[in-house]
Amino acid sequence: MARYHVRNLRPDDFETLMNLETDLFGATDDGVLGPYYVRLCCDFFSDACFLLEVEEEDGVRRASGYLLSFIRDREAYCTTLGILPRFQGTRALLALLRGFIGSVAERVDTCWFTVEADNAAARGLHKMLGAEEVGVREDFYGDGHPRIVSKIDRASLDKARARFERLGLLNGMTAVPPPSATERGGLWCTVS
Repeated sequence: MARYHVRNLRPDDFETLMNLETDLFGATDDGVLGPYYVRLCCDFFSDACFLLEVEEEDGVRRASGYLLSFIRDREAYCTTLGILPRFQGTRALLALLRGFIGSVAERVDTCWFTVEADNAAARGLHKMLGAEEVGVREDFYGDGHPRIVSKIDRASLDKARARFERLGLLNGMTAVPPPSATERGGLWCTVS
């Protein structure tokens, strides 16, 4: 049985994250995130960005997904969530959500998402978390690329956190000190 580990991004995760982006989105119409954006996530916004590592039977941890978000004032902007196809439909998603909710629930009052209208999986996930679709931004990623805008308010964040606590998914998270001056510490959680 695989174990899923989630931790905050570090500067040395840049290449790993770019490789995951290529594997997940390199063949799509939208393409991959730009290297500047990924560098910002790894170096400056890592307190709200997470890497999923899967430890398989051989005991080796492999990067298998990520969740990128930004926090400004008391608002979170969840921009990207990606999990390698091999781990989609597993507890990997719960591990990422656990890391994200555990990290931001006390720091924000609102969480925002954008999604394509035909992305039923993401829209369902947002709804499960308590998000409400509040509008459409035309040309969000350029001409002809609209996105639905959704938000989770404070009450819904509290409900999501309570649900994860009831299920035992938010127990046992710990903050870890940085291993070196170049690496940041942060949230660490494991889901088996």
